[in-house]
Amino acid sequence: MKGIILAGGMGSRMYPCTAVINKHLLPVFNKPMVYYPIETLTKAGIREIMVVTGKESIEQFKKLLNPHYFPEINFEFGVQKEAGGIAQALGLGQAFAQEQKIAMILGDNIFASDISNDVSDYENNGSGAKILLKSVSRPELFTVAKIENQKITGFEDRPFSAKSDLAVTGLSFYDKQVWQVIPSLQPSLRGELELIDVNNYYLRNNQLSYGLLEGDWFDVDNYTELLRASIWAESKLK
Repeated sequence: MKGIILAGGMGSRMYPCTAVINKHLLPVFNKPMVYYPIETLTKAGIREIMVVTGKESIEQFKKLLNPHYFPEINFEFGVQKEAGGIAQALGLGQAFAQEQKIAMILGDNIFASDISNDVSDYENNGSGAKILLKSVSRPELFTVAKIENQKITGFEDRPFSAKSDLAVTGLSFYDKQVWQVIPSLQPSLRGELELIDVNNYYLRNNQLSYGLLEGDWFDVDNYTELLRASIWAESKLK
Protein backbone atom coordinates (compact mmCIF):
# COMPACT_ATOMS: atom_id res chain seq x y z
CA MET A 1 0.00 0.00 0.00
CA LYS A 2 1.12 3.53 -0.75
CA GLY A 3 0.45 6.70 1.22
CA ILE A 4 -0.67 10.12 0.01
CA ILE A 5 -0.42 13.18 2.26
CA LEU A 6 -2.44 16.21 1.21
CA ALA A 7 -0.68 19.36 2.40
CA GLY A 8 -2.04 22.16 0.21
CA GLY A 9 -4.62 24.84 0.85
CA MET A 10 -4.39 28.46 1.91
CA GLY A 11 -4.49 27.95 5.70
CA SER A 12 -6.57 31.11 5.97
CA ARG A 13 -7.69 30.36 9.52
CA MET A 14 -4.09 30.64 10.64
CA TYR A 15 -3.16 33.96 9.09
CA PRO A 16 -0.86 35.87 9.37
CA CYS A 17 1.63 32.99 9.86
CA THR A 18 0.36 31.16 6.78
CA ALA A 19 0.85 34.25 4.66
CA VAL A 20 4.54 33.35 4.56
CA ILE A 21 4.65 29.59 5.24
CA ASN A 22 2.53 26.57 4.38
CA LYS A 23 0.40 25.60 7.39
CA HIS A 24 1.73 22.04 7.37
CA LEU A 25 5.27 23.32 7.96
CA LEU A 26 4.33 25.15 11.17
CA PRO A 27 5.84 23.57 14.29
CA VAL A 28 3.79 21.29 16.52
CA PHE A 29 6.02 21.47 19.57
CA ASN A 30 9.40 20.34 18.23
CA LYS A 31 8.55 19.05 14.73
CA PRO A 32 6.91 20.40 11.57
CA MET A 33 3.24 19.48 11.45
CA VAL A 34 3.68 17.27 8.38
CA TYR A 35 6.08 14.98 10.26
CA TYR A 36 3.16 13.59 12.29
CA PRO A 37 1.15 12.14 9.38
CA ILE A 38 4.42 10.82 7.92
CA GLU A 39 5.08 8.99 11.19
CA THR A 40 1.50 7.66 11.24
CA LEU A 41 2.03 6.06 7.84
CA THR A 42 5.56 4.78 8.40
CA LYS A 43 4.72 3.18 11.74
CA ALA A 44 2.11 1.19 9.83
CA GLY A 45 4.74 -0.03 7.37
CA ILE A 46 4.07 2.38 4.49
CA ARG A 47 7.35 3.49 2.94
CA GLU A 48 6.22 4.98 -0.39
CA ILE A 49 4.62 8.37 0.24
CA MET A 50 3.48 11.15 -2.06
CA VAL A 51 3.09 14.67 -0.68
CA VAL A 52 0.73 16.99 -2.56
CA THR A 53 1.05 20.72 -1.95
CA GLY A 54 0.80 24.07 -3.71
CA LYS A 55 3.30 25.38 -6.23
CA GLU A 56 4.48 28.11 -3.83
CA SER A 57 5.47 25.51 -1.19
CA ILE A 58 6.82 22.58 -3.15
CA GLU A 59 10.52 23.49 -2.86
CA GLN A 60 10.22 23.89 0.91
CA PHE A 61 8.74 20.40 1.22
CA LYS A 62 11.43 18.89 -1.00
CA LYS A 63 14.12 20.50 1.14
CA LEU A 64 12.51 19.35 4.39
CA LEU A 65 11.84 15.78 3.24
CA ASN A 66 15.09 15.04 1.47
CA PRO A 67 16.59 11.51 1.49
CA HIS A 68 19.36 12.49 3.90
CA TYR A 69 16.84 12.86 6.71
CA PHE A 70 14.45 10.09 5.59
CA PRO A 71 16.61 7.39 3.98
CA GLU A 72 14.00 4.68 4.57
CA ILE A 73 11.17 6.53 2.78
CA ASN A 74 10.66 7.01 -0.93
CA PHE A 75 9.00 10.43 -1.32
CA GLU A 76 7.32 11.74 -4.43
CA PHE A 77 5.72 15.14 -4.79
CA GLY A 78 2.65 16.49 -6.53
CA VAL A 79 1.80 20.12 -7.19
CA GLN A 80 -1.78 21.39 -6.97
CA LYS A 81 -1.76 24.41 -9.26
CA GLU A 82 -4.97 25.95 -7.90
CA ALA A 83 -7.27 25.58 -4.91
CA GLY A 84 -9.47 22.88 -6.43
CA GLY A 85 -10.37 20.95 -3.31
CA ILE A 86 -9.18 17.89 -1.42
CA ALA A 87 -10.54 15.42 -3.96
CA GLN A 88 -8.79 17.23 -6.79
CA ALA A 89 -5.51 17.10 -4.85
CA LEU A 90 -5.99 13.39 -4.24
CA GLY A 91 -6.52 12.87 -7.98
CA LEU A 92 -2.92 13.94 -8.59
CA GLY A 93 -1.80 10.67 -7.02
CA GLN A 94 -3.10 8.34 -9.72
CA ALA A 95 0.21 7.77 -11.53
CA PHE A 96 1.98 7.39 -8.20
CA ALA A 97 -0.49 4.79 -6.90
CA GLN A 98 -0.24 2.56 -10.02
CA GLU A 99 -3.52 0.82 -9.14
CA GLN A 100 -2.37 -0.08 -5.65
CA LYS A 101 -4.60 0.62 -2.68
CA ILE A 102 -3.81 3.89 -0.94
CA ALA A 103 -3.93 5.40 2.52
CA MET A 104 -4.80 9.09 2.26
CA ILE A 105 -4.10 11.39 5.19
CA LEU A 106 -4.56 15.12 5.55
CA GLY A 107 -1.33 16.89 6.46
CA ASP A 108 -2.92 18.75 9.37
CA ASN A 109 -4.28 15.64 11.10
CA ILE A 110 -2.36 14.21 14.05
CA PHE A 111 -3.20 10.73 15.36
CA ALA A 112 -2.07 9.11 18.58
CA SER A 113 -3.39 5.74 17.38
CA ASP A 114 -1.29 3.10 15.69
CA ILE A 115 -3.13 2.34 12.43
CA SER A 116 -1.08 -0.77 11.59
CA ASN A 117 -4.06 -3.10 12.04
CA ASP A 118 -6.28 -0.90 9.88
CA VAL A 119 -3.66 -0.81 7.13
CA SER A 120 -3.04 -4.56 7.26
CA ASP A 121 -6.74 -5.43 7.32
CA TYR A 122 -7.60 -3.15 4.40
CA GLU A 123 -4.57 -4.13 2.34
CA ASN A 124 -5.20 -7.86 2.73
CA ASN A 125 -8.98 -8.06 2.93
CA GLY A 126 -10.47 -4.68 2.14
CA SER A 127 -12.19 -3.34 -0.95
CA GLY A 128 -13.99 -0.16 -1.85
CA ALA A 129 -13.25 2.60 0.64
CA LYS A 130 -12.73 2.66 4.39
CA ILE A 131 -12.88 5.79 6.54
CA LEU A 132 -11.77 6.21 10.14
CA LEU A 133 -14.14 7.83 12.63
CA LYS A 134 -13.51 9.36 16.03
CA SER A 135 -15.99 10.14 18.80
CA VAL A 136 -15.82 13.88 19.58
CA SER A 137 -17.35 16.17 22.17
CA ARG A 138 -18.36 18.87 19.66
CA PRO A 139 -19.63 17.12 16.52
CA GLU A 140 -21.04 20.39 15.17
CA LEU A 141 -17.49 21.36 14.21
CA PHE A 142 -16.98 18.36 11.90
CA THR A 143 -18.47 16.22 9.20
CA VAL A 144 -20.10 13.37 11.09
CA ALA A 145 -21.21 9.92 9.97
CA LYS A 146 -24.71 8.65 10.68
CA ILE A 147 -24.63 5.00 11.73
CA GLU A 148 -27.49 2.51 11.77
CA ASN A 149 -27.08 -1.20 12.44
CA GLN A 150 -23.30 -0.73 12.33
CA LYS A 151 -23.44 0.68 8.81
CA ILE A 152 -22.91 4.22 7.57
CA THR A 153 -26.16 5.63 6.19
CA GLY A 154 -25.04 9.19 5.41
CA PHE A 155 -23.05 12.23 6.43
CA GLU A 156 -23.82 15.60 8.01
CA ASP A 157 -21.43 18.50 7.51
CA ARG A 158 -21.10 20.61 10.67
CA PRO A 159 -24.68 19.88 11.75
CA PHE A 160 -26.50 22.25 14.09
CA SER A 161 -28.04 19.30 15.89
CA ALA A 162 -25.93 16.26 15.17
CA LYS A 163 -27.41 12.77 15.08
CA SER A 164 -23.98 11.29 15.78
CA ASP A 165 -20.79 12.18 17.61
CA LEU A 166 -18.59 10.27 15.16
CA ALA A 167 -16.44 12.72 13.23
CA VAL A 168 -14.92 11.77 9.90
CA THR A 169 -11.17 12.07 10.38
CA GLY A 170 -8.66 12.98 7.69
CA LEU A 171 -7.49 9.39 7.23
CA SER A 172 -9.10 7.14 4.60
CA PHE A 173 -8.31 4.12 2.46
CA TYR A 174 -9.29 3.78 -1.20
CA ASP A 175 -9.01 1.19 -3.94
CA LYS A 176 -8.24 1.95 -7.58
CA GLN A 177 -11.86 2.89 -8.30
CA VAL A 178 -11.16 6.29 -6.76
CA TRP A 179 -9.30 7.38 -9.91
CA GLN A 180 -12.50 6.97 -11.93
CA VAL A 181 -14.67 8.55 -9.25
CA ILE A 182 -12.78 11.84 -8.94
CA PRO A 183 -13.10 12.93 -12.61
CA SER A 184 -16.86 12.29 -12.40
CA LEU A 185 -17.40 14.73 -9.52
CA GLN A 186 -19.10 18.08 -9.89
CA PRO A 187 -17.63 21.12 -8.07
CA SER A 188 -19.36 22.16 -4.86
CA LEU A 189 -20.84 25.62 -4.29
CA ARG A 190 -17.37 26.85 -3.39
CA GLY A 191 -16.01 25.57 -6.70
CA GLU A 192 -14.03 22.63 -5.33
CA LEU A 193 -14.09 18.85 -5.64
CA GLU A 194 -15.04 17.55 -2.21
CA LEU A 195 -13.84 14.37 -0.51
CA ILE A 196 -17.30 13.82 0.99
CA ASP A 197 -18.59 13.30 -2.56
CA VAL A 198 -15.97 10.59 -3.09
CA ASN A 199 -17.13 8.87 0.08
CA ASN A 200 -20.78 9.26 -0.93
CA TYR A 201 -20.04 7.45 -4.20
CA TYR A 202 -18.73 4.44 -2.30
CA LEU A 203 -21.65 4.68 0.13
CA ARG A 204 -24.23 4.62 -2.70
CA ASN A 205 -22.54 1.52 -4.08
CA ASN A 206 -22.42 -0.28 -0.72
CA GLN A 207 -18.63 -0.21 -0.73
CA LEU A 208 -17.94 2.05 2.25
CA SER A 209 -16.78 0.65 5.58
CA TYR A 210 -15.40 2.33 8.68
CA GLY A 211 -13.17 1.89 11.69
CA LEU A 212 -13.26 3.58 15.08
CA LEU A 213 -10.15 5.32 16.38
CA GLU A 214 -8.99 5.20 19.95
CA GLY A 215 -6.59 7.72 21.42
CA ASP A 216 -6.17 11.40 20.73
CA TRP A 217 -6.81 13.05 17.38
CA PHE A 218 -6.15 16.64 16.37
CA ASP A 219 -7.48 18.41 13.31
CA VAL A 220 -5.09 21.36 13.36
CA ASP A 221 -6.92 24.03 11.37
CA ASN A 222 -6.72 26.86 13.89
CA TYR A 223 -4.37 28.25 16.55
CA THR A 224 -6.25 26.67 19.46
CA GLU A 225 -5.81 23.18 18.00
CA LEU A 226 -2.18 23.98 17.20
CA LEU A 227 -1.60 24.82 20.86
CA ARG A 228 -3.48 21.74 22.09
CA ALA A 229 -1.52 19.49 19.74
CA SER A 230 1.78 21.04 20.83
CA ILE A 231 0.99 20.52 24.51
CA TRP A 232 0.05 16.90 23.75
CA ALA A 233 3.26 16.34 21.76
CA GLU A 234 5.37 17.85 24.54
CA SER A 235 3.70 15.59 27.13
CA LYS A 236 4.36 12.50 25.00
CA LEU A 237 8.02 13.43 24.65
CA LYS A 238 8.35 13.66 28.43
